[in-house]
Amino acid sequence: MLKIERTNSENQNFIDLVKQLDKYLTVVDGDEHDFYNQYNNIDVLKHCVVAFLNNKPVGCGAFKQFDDNSVEIKRMFTSPEARGKNIATTVLNALEKWAAELNYKASVLETGKRQIEAVGFYKKNNYKIIPNFGPYKNIDNSVCFKKDFEK
Repeated sequence: MLKIERTNSENQNFIDLVKQLDKYLTVVDGDEHDFYNQYNNIDVLKHCVVAFLNNKPVGCGAFKQFDDNSVEIKRMFTSPEARGKNIATTVLNALEKWAAELNYKASVLETGKRQIEAVGFYKKNNYKIIPNFGPYKNIDNSVCFKKDFEK
């Protein structure tokens, strides 16, 4: 059974899952990992979710305010043994719902072009590619997305 828990970045399950994510990204991002890592501090994240499958933490995600109308999705991860079970979509939907409850109208995010699964995942979840924003503007490996919430 899948359960979603709303929490914050002080939650130990969230911290442990983010450590797994960072370990994975160290390999995928290679030399660019330090650049990306500077924008992924979790201490600024107040809206986090952890997914539990049979009471085991297997996925996470978070958002932070991007502008007055939008949030930025951060730290999305599903543990390798739990992939293919729709957990990431459930986490993403929970984040979008929470943001909408807080009167945000859209979400944006950045991922790496080398993270082929992530790019496909966001497209499948109705995110549209937008011009790279903020610190990712001139980064060739970055691809940015946006999704407007349904009214």
